[in-house]
Order: sequence, then structure tokens, then C-alpha cells
Amino acid sequence: MFTRYAVYYTPAPDTAMARFGAHWLGWDSAAGTAVAHPDIPDIDMARITDTPRKYGFHGTIKPPFRLAEGRTEAQLHSALADLCAQSAAVTLNALVLRRLGRFLALVPDDDATALGAVAARMVQDLDAFRAPPTATELEKRRAARLSPAQDAHLVRWGYPYVLDQFRFHLTLTGKLDKPTLARTESVLSQYLAPVPLAPHVINALTLCGEDPTGRFHQIERFALAG
Repeated sequence: MFTRYAVYYTPAPDTAMARFGAHWLGWDSAAGTAVAHPDIPDIDMARITDTPRKYGFHGTIKPPFRLAEGRTEAQLHSALADLCAQSAAVTLNALVLRRLGRFLALVPDDDATALGAVAARMVQDLDAFRAPPTATELEKRRAARLSPAQDAHLVRWGYPYVLDQFRFHLTLTGKLDKPTLARTESVLSQYLAPVPLAPHVINALTLCGEDPTGRFHQIERFALAG
């Protein structure tokens, strides 16, 4: 039984990108199994990937949420399938490695307006399935010193970084100190060299569920077939 659900972009299983992400983070959300990290001298892989590991390698489309009272996983599954059938695939020029504050992620190197529109539709049209955030959850989010727009989204949609605040990214590390950040960025550039990232087609979205230990599992991928 899952405690929360989310809609993520996940690379197709058994592709170079999916294999890279699973090994780098140490968790394969498609198989639901832990994976050995790369052995990299002078980098504590378990420590630097501790925060993103439980989510698996992904880009958030609709952030994690508890099911609203009276809603079921089967209903959510059906609604997402319908939305994806009506939504078109998105082609990004490329994904590139970038620093986002103190962590590292893959981000689009060009305009991602079309992807933002798909994400907005998922956030809005699936909102009836989302239980409201608790006072504790609101307090935790507000500790990040949100802008007025982000706080308004938190209240309305349960998450601050949606709609006009949406920034697509696939997280690769937690927050790092400057020396570790520089060292990890250099290593990641090498590890990503053989992974095809340009162009990058997002042609499916994945329904994921969080197990009682906090790990996310892929439930099903739905083709963007509109």
C-alpha cells in the first residue's frame, strides 16, 4: 500500500539514461530495488545522494500528495491514463548538467514552455485526487522562505513550485559544500558523457507511489499520445 502518489517523468526502463540514474542514486524505482553506487574515490556516494535517492531518478510533474478522502489509486490511474492519452509528447533540445543552488541536476538547456504546459495540466486536472497539506507540511515548505507567488501555490495546489514557478529538473545530489560540489560536478560530467541527452524526448509520464519506508516505486508509465 502506498502512502503518497506522484506523477513523474522517468526515463524508459533499460535505457542508458535509466541505468545511469538508478546506479548514480542507488535506487531503481522501476524494479523497486537498491542498486550499487559507482565506486568513486573521494566521494561518499551514499551521503551525497541520500536526499534524492528515495524518489528515484525522475523529473517532477505533479508533486507527491496523499489521496483525498473517497479517492482510490484505481481512479487516479484511470484519470492519468486519460490525460496522457490527450497530451502530446515534448521534445527538448537537450538536458544539461547544472548547479541549482548547492545541488546538481539535469535541466533543459532551452525553452521548456511546452513541458510546463503539460505539467500545469497534470497539476490542475488531477487536483481533486490530492488531500490538502497538513499544518506541519505547510510549515516545512514555508521554512524555505517562499515568495508570495510560491506561497499562494502552496495553499492552492499543495506545492510552491508549480505553474509559473515550475522548473523542470532531474535531481542528482542533495545539498553539497563547495569543494564536494565542484568535485562531483566534474565526475558527473564524465559519467554522463556516454548517456544520450540531446535531443531529449519526453513521451511518457509515470505514476509513482511511496511505500511505508519512504521509497518511491514506478506503478505504470503512460504514453503521451495526444
